[in-house]
Amino acid sequence: MTNQRHYSPIDRLLLQADTALRTLLPFSGQPHRPSPAIVKPENPLDSQATRHVAGLMRINHTGEVCAQALYQGQALTAKLPHVREAMEHAADEEIDHLAWCEQRIRQLGSHPSVLNPFFYGMSFGIGAAAGLISDKVSLGFVAATEDQVCKHLNEHLEQLPAEDEKSRAILEQMRIDEEQHAESALNAGGFRFPAPIKFGMSLMAKVMTKSTYRI
Repeated sequence: MTNQRHYSPIDRLLLQADTALRTLLPFSGQPHRPSPAIVKPENPLDSQATRHVAGLMRINHTGEVCAQALYQGQALTAKLPHVREAMEHAADEEIDHLAWCEQRIRQLGSHPSVLNPFFYGMSFGIGAAAGLISDKVSLGFVAATEDQVCKHLNEHLEQLPAEDEKSRAILEQMRIDEEQHAESALNAGGFRFPAPIKFGMSLMAKVMTKSTYRI
């Protein structure tokens, strides 16, 4: 029989602090899977296209920072053990996206957003609050958030220059993973959020994308 370690509240807070540092410090997240971009050629981009792609990838990187914080906040306050484990597993998978996006940003000669600590804190609070309400709401929030992420990924894929195969490979794999996360959250009993709430989440997402495109 597999022994499962039980963490005290202090242990969990220390683990949360460690996760926050690994999310926010440069090159701290170690991916479990190699980047899909590795097998794609580095085709030349002009300076304007390079800046634009870097801005798009910076948005996606901040989105993954928010995802890490959201999942960690939900895991901290989840009531059922299997829900907590599901949140922690999803967070592990999002580390891949975080690392891939940062690698691509650096390859483009740019940097992640300086606003990431602010968005991490805000997302962690939202996730913890959702978990306190109920696991059903928490899972539903995951599904609704992943739906928003997929919409942004589709928009960014349309904007990428045709010759940027590396960024395209990353975003396409991210979209596959995010769709699976949304479906898994609903299958686990997540609440389907109504359209008005999703619209509000969309407005909040626009604030993030507009602010992190350049800074």
